[in-house]
Amino acid sequence: MNIPNRLTVLRLIMVPVFFISYSISLLEFGGAHVVSAVMMFICYAIAELSDLLDGKIARKYNLVTDLGKVMDPFADTLSHLTFFVCFMAGGIMPVWAFIIIMWREFSILFMRMLMMRAGKAMPANIWGKSKTVLYAVTSIFSIVYIVAAAFVQPGSWNGTYGTLLYILFSLSAIASLLSFVTYLSSVLKSGALSGMTR
Repeated sequence: MNIPNRLTVLRLIMVPVFFISYSISLLEFGGAHVVSAVMMFICYAIAELSDLLDGKIARKYNLVTDLGKVMDPFADTLSHLTFFVCFMAGGIMPVWAFIIIMWREFSILFMRMLMMRAGKAMPANIWGKSKTVLYAVTSIFSIVYIVAAAFVQPGSWNGTYGTLLYILFSLSAIASLLSFVTYLSSVLKSGALSGMTR
């Protein structure tokens, strides 16, 4: 297994660790929220850094593999949905936004499998890139909120920050939905799936 794929595996490992870190905040012992917030921040940072590096290394040194093509998007979907489940359970992500994003992610995975079976690659688009950036920005702001809440007393800042998070999650859901519609339109227009038996 090459270095990019090992980094992807590291990202996959960070996903359950992140969830465990969030679950620590549910335990009733002193300092649980602080421990949880710090661990979540570390796990998220490692996951995002490995995501950034695996693609760059794979492309720069021509280390793109069939395993990597499948494992990388799977790791992205698993990590994003896990982060968002925790944010939703923590009351900082709207349920409707999570449902839209979840539907989009599973639908894209299904479409990607169909395209791979047809020997085609999923076309990139601006909404897909916007969605990725918004996911990252929203997750970072959410983690910062969780860390701040563990160390700073509640106050007026909670409401202001909560409104900001609501806007970010809404934008993420909208970009997610638009990217799916754009992907679906491109796939249908390409006729890549027209030869599949039904």
